[in-house]
Amino acid sequence: MLFLIQCMHRLLTGPLTIERIQVPIADLPIALKGTRLTQLSDFHFDGLHLSEKLLAQAIAASNAAQPDLVTLTGDFVTDEPDAIYNLVPWLQKLESRYGTYAVLGNHDNRYRRSRSIVTRALNDNGIQVLWNQIAYPLGPNFALVGLADFWSSEFDPAPVMTQLEHTIPRIVLSHNPDSAASLQRWRIDLQLSGHTHGGQIALPGIGPLSLPLARIYKRMPKSIKRVMPVMRSYFGTVRHWEWVQGLYSTANHPLYVNRGLGTYPPGRLFCPPEVTVITLL
Repeated sequence: MLFLIQCMHRLLTGPLTIERIQVPIADLPIALKGTRLTQLSDFHFDGLHLSEKLLAQAIAASNAAQPDLVTLTGDFVTDEPDAIYNLVPWLQKLESRYGTYAVLGNHDNRYRRSRSIVTRALNDNGIQVLWNQIAYPLGPNFALVGLADFWSSEFDPAPVMTQLEHTIPRIVLSHNPDSAASLQRWRIDLQLSGHTHGGQIALPGIGPLSLPLARIYKRMPKSIKRVMPVMRSYFGTVRHWEWVQGLYSTANHPLYVNRGLGTYPPGRLFCPPEVTVITLL
């Protein structure tokens, strides 16, 4: 059965894509114009949801971009946190001028011991995990903010964001794109998120099916929803299905949602995994 599921994922996942975006940043120091970041997300590395072949391709693609920074936006594992020990040797191969920074996702915080295990494994292997913290890898005039996962009881951006002067450009890493709705009161030059897997199923000319299906699901009677636990779980992944993949302009800041690398049954269809290459202007 495990072999059949693995074959299904590999068949439907499709080839890795490299998405390239350019983001203008107000007040960006001249020396930082042209700064390049890569974003990888949603590994779900447990021997089922992401193959070593695809992971190797993603790391090679990130390295080929010669990034100044590598950003990882959560869900390194799926269930058992000990799977992180199989992933970190791969992540050590990521190359950048100023380091690799990460935030955790809901799966990395699933059990009481998950957060500490995943955080320690990443930190011990040179990947700095930001949990309601600010880093300055590019110097004092540019901030990188990493927030606690949106579903965590510790998601509280106010004490973090209020530490920053409004004149300081900043990028925010937050696994769940729903958090963008909570961040509108602060300056954010770019938010990087994952979590949605791009909706996993899309159709040519239509795009991700998650948004129209979510609208239909919300109108269903509760009696029908109760007998559809799989759909209830799927549509509970995020509230804002309109922010499922790609670059969006929310009320006060740009939001980019990476489609991630891992997947779930029934797999991906016309929704390939991605590595994002971001150039700051």
